[in-house]
Amino acid sequence: MHGNNDSFEAVIGLEVHSQLLTKTKMFCSCPNIFGMEPNTAVCPVCLALPGVLPVINIEAVRLAVKAALALNININKKSLFARKNYFYPDLPKGYQISQYLDPVSSNGYLDIETEDASKKNKINKRIRINRLHIEEDAGKLIHIGNRSYVDLNRAGTPLVEIVSEPDIGSAAEASAYLKSLREILVYLGVSDGNMEEGSFRCDANVSVKRKGDAELGTRAEIKNVNSFKFVEKAIEYEIERQIDLILNGGKVIQETRLYDSKENITRSMRGKEEAHDYRYFEEPDLPPLILSEEFINEVKKSITELPAEKRRRYVSEYKLTEYDAEVLTQDKDIADYFEDLIKENSGRIEIKKLANWVINELLSELKLKESGERRPVDAQNFLELITAVESGSINRNTGKIVLAEMLSSGKSASEIVKEKNLAQVSDDKGLEDIVKQVVAENQKEFTDLAGGKDKLFGFFVGEIMKKTKGKANPKKANEILRKYIDENK
Repeated sequence: MHGNNDSFEAVIGLEVHSQLLTKTKMFCSCPNIFGMEPNTAVCPVCLALPGVLPVINIEAVRLAVKAALALNININKKSLFARKNYFYPDLPKGYQISQYLDPVSSNGYLDIETEDASKKNKINKRIRINRLHIEEDAGKLIHIGNRSYVDLNRAGTPLVEIVSEPDIGSAAEASAYLKSLREILVYLGVSDGNMEEGSFRCDANVSVKRKGDAELGTRAEIKNVNSFKFVEKAIEYEIERQIDLILNGGKVIQETRLYDSKENITRSMRGKEEAHDYRYFEEPDLPPLILSEEFINEVKKSITELPAEKRRRYVSEYKLTEYDAEVLTQDKDIADYFEDLIKENSGRIEIKKLANWVINELLSELKLKESGERRPVDAQNFLELITAVESGSINRNTGKIVLAEMLSSGKSASEIVKEKNLAQVSDDKGLEDIVKQVVAENQKEFTDLAGGKDKLFGFFVGEIMKKTKGKANPKKANEILRKYIDENK
């Protein structure tokens, strides 16, 4: 493919479906839990048995409004549910309860940060959001061999659909928008954002047009891409495919396509002539959803500090670098943990040092763990370890060993240091004796060192560390060795 022709530009809009973190489903009391045995979280309502009626889950409405407010989307005090009619084996009713002409919120925006074409400078861009509306999820088809099975546990799970305007101009911008959106929803406790489990998924509408043209090109929709990496790759491929098609005299047709991650291509799923006519009409079994000013204000008060605000505060208040602030706030659990550490610390240790320990040591160790546990070390215990290193009780390398043991055993730093006899040798008399012993064993090298061969200094420090099994305080050892050299010149 040679589709990176500079005379074209991409126009991209994203439709994101995010499951809501409620205990029960959207219109019934079945549990909203992932991974249950197939067809066990079902009831007459979500199975669409005759004569049953849906009831709106108010917690789902609360979470949807919370998400909309955080995304700067206007709340509509009156909204309507509608029936979206289509047939599919995993849709028991033959229609999906959604919102259409009158959604719960509309006309908002999300500001994203992305890189310019040179990838050297950060640029801010505003992506308009057309609407955020509430709907229920369909069930799930499971394909085993040449058979397909229907699991209806997911049927009726509450969702929000967030539809952007076609303001996105590249695959990188699409990825930045999705990451920022997911981060906000997870911070709010609105969604777990798990793309692998399908609780956060994306459809991308992609078209290209010649630069300067007012009219948009024909778009293709890429369905259900389940990772940021694949979203970028799918969009990049689709942009190139469409440009190649136009340059070779062909025409882009409006169609739905699927991304094949193994081949890194998009494949046609269905064309325009097969597109659904959903025949939306107002849901007769549900009243209009009326939201009071009091309800909206109550939800507004529950919105805590969002990631972008937190990053700005870390830079201004804690004097951290933008990079450090970004790393610490990417995962809400880690950001909360860092805040706990600061509270426990009460100003004793410089905040920059605490940040370094979390970023360079704790996060590195957590990556090695397969459990996925995000807060395995009590903040007080972790601070005890950092204090021990910073005060010279143990050295940094020993601190790393202790941290790994803390993660494995759950024991405190002081317990591990005591059990394994890891305390740093810092007393002058003890270190003086060890220095004399090392010098006695390496007389020729010491004569050369005292005579000006400074390169041997590192050799002697290494020998001292060996003698103490790494427990010598390096700073103290250096001072005493320097003193001994001066005395024996």
